[in-house]
Amino acid sequence: MRPRLIPVLLLDSSRRLVKTVRFGKRTYVGDPLNVIRLFNEKEVDEIFVLDIDATSDRRTPDLGFLRELASECFMPLAYGGGITSLEQCEQISRAGIEKIVLGTSSENKGFVSDVSKNMGSQSVVACVDVFGSGVSARCFTRSGKSPINIDLIRHCVELQEAGAGEIVLQSIDRDGTRSGYNVELIRMLASQLAVPLVALGGAGEATHLVEALKVGASAAASGSAFIFVGRLRAVLINSPDPAAIEMLIRGGS
Repeated sequence: MRPRLIPVLLLDSSRRLVKTVRFGKRTYVGDPLNVIRLFNEKEVDEIFVLDIDATSDRRTPDLGFLRELASECFMPLAYGGGITSLEQCEQISRAGIEKIVLGTSSENKGFVSDVSKNMGSQSVVACVDVFGSGVSARCFTRSGKSPINIDLIRHCVELQEAGAGEIVLQSIDRDGTRSGYNVELIRMLASQLAVPLVALGGAGEATHLVEALKVGASAAASGSAFIFVGRLRAVLINSPDPAAIEMLIRGGS
């Protein structure tokens, strides 16, 4: 199977697309509907849309807005943000969203299991935010504000056992830096999981996507690599050529 390349779009409380740096500083990058239309033209594999303010604002998913996003999106669409109940997950699915991304709520393994049993594991994505590297890496929820007192590998294996069909490993300290993924963590975690692992946090160019895929990630996700170009971080919606990425993985030139 060809490795997947996934643009990740972050929504703020005003439904604007932003790009963060280490879950902090934000840069406005565009209107979500317009950006999705541009990615349609580039025929990307799928898109993740994450509302990064929903949990802290105690907002539930805006189903009308999600229907609008889904109607504009020609590829599989995943959504996360403010999801706290099975009923919400079912409504999101009926709105046309293929995958449910569980972040803070994935700390509750029973909830992950309920969603998986009712909707199928292929619809459930658990997003794990992590800070640090190696054995010192720590898991967090609530946009990096609340640490989870559990080992990273154990946490991810338990999410897999609960029914998550895919796990996103998001590096807080690499987010928005464009310095490359935390390859050590990706390699370590990929070797312990049977479900696909999606690398997120730190990619800024095609070579970074390749590095993650080479060490075991099933998919390389990024905001910066699909939105920014050049040293000055000019906003330009783009998509690396999947064929070129595949050639680099095989060691071609």
